[in-house]
Amino acid sequence: MPPISATLTQGSVSKQLYALAFPMVWGLLATMSFNVVDTFFVAQLGNRPLAAMSFTFPVAMILTSIGIGLGAGTSSVVSRGIGEGDDQRARRLVTDAVSLTFIIAVIGCLLGWYFMDPMFLLLGAPADLLPLIRDYMTLWYISAPCLLVPMVALASLRAMGLSRIQGWLMGCAAVFNALLDPLLIFGLYGFPALELQGAALATLISRVLMMLAAMYILAVRVKMLASPLVGWRTLMRSWGHIVHVAAPAAATNVVVPLASTVVLMMVASYGPDAVAGLGIAIRLEPLMLIVFYALSGVVGPFFGQNLGAKKYERLYEAQRVLMIFCLLFGLVLMLVLWFFGRFLVGLFSSDTEVIRVALLYLSIVPVSYGAYGIVMSVNAAFNGMGRPWPATLISVSRVLMVYLPLAILLQYFWQVSGLFVATALANVLVAIMAFVWLARTMPERVPEASRQ
Repeated sequence: MPPISATLTQGSVSKQLYALAFPMVWGLLATMSFNVVDTFFVAQLGNRPLAAMSFTFPVAMILTSIGIGLGAGTSSVVSRGIGEGDDQRARRLVTDAVSLTFIIAVIGCLLGWYFMDPMFLLLGAPADLLPLIRDYMTLWYISAPCLLVPMVALASLRAMGLSRIQGWLMGCAAVFNALLDPLLIFGLYGFPALELQGAALATLISRVLMMLAAMYILAVRVKMLASPLVGWRTLMRSWGHIVHVAAPAAATNVVVPLASTVVLMMVASYGPDAVAGLGIAIRLEPLMLIVFYALSGVVGPFFGQNLGAKKYERLYEAQRVLMIFCLLFGLVLMLVLWFFGRFLVGLFSSDTEVIRVALLYLSIVPVSYGAYGIVMSVNAAFNGMGRPWPATLISVSRVLMVYLPLAILLQYFWQVSGLFVATALANVLVAIMAFVWLARTMPERVPEASRQ
């Protein structure tokens, strides 16, 4: 097999991060549109289906976050292996990561399906919405392994510096989903009108096709898969290396939807319309943060390869570039949502209360988007360096030690507004802590003379 090049250890840091992140922006933009497009079409069915879909968001995000964690673990160990020049180890890790992800995805989805009703009742869903939730989530659970496996496959490609392939695959899958949605939801051109269930079926079909394409590229085009038939000790050793980063990284990413779950439970006390309004806002938010997601997706491989190659000066330069970019781009996002938020929300609903809650969120929380971008980039950097626990502690602290106390206090004074102010304050405070922690954790600079 041809050797794998450590492509992220040379050239301008800022230009390289841009070149890696730019194609991922379009792929992630298209992928995030899965939720936005689904929400747009389901909103045409009325507030009840929209509220039902909104209740599914935290559960869907938890499973997705597990996939993100597994992808982060895979990307970290594979990129460091490539940086060290150990191609055989990199291929072994990619193969075993795919098998581990499939097993975890199937177990998680079976548990979610079995405990579906009590889970959503616990989240505050009214009993009369459960049939609608079951219509959507039954098919969604079936499709979830076809989401998680490609996430790990594509993380392996990112570890090689091949983010452009990921962008194309994700973009094609999202376009296909957008075409299927109206056909299956409303029954156009002879298709059955499946309503909320149609949105889930469109997602299932798109994800199956993306999984098949991702595995073909990984196995045939870039030849990153080894034989899956391997000894138990070798398999456990590979899984151990992956889980060392993946478990805390998954916990880190699960914290975000758990925080959303807490917010959802609190907002549920204000009625289904308020939940629907929050649902619109938190579907739009990932679309706004797409550049930060793309950047964090390539920061891990960048830090991993350069740490493996002992290019420490490039790590310091990357930290500086990331901070400046996140703050400036966060300011742009805030201004965009302040000026165009009403127009965007109006695309999904005309209900006064739904619009009020959505706009309230989008006028307060975006103030902290730049800070949140820093948190995501710092967490990705820690994972890339094989030090996942600081990232986990940062995310857990953000929810348990900062957000929850602020949410309880500020909701008492300002009701729903207080919950959203607490989110913004938590993002800013934790971003400061995360940036300082990363600066004090990175390896010492190596003098130029010692590298010659």
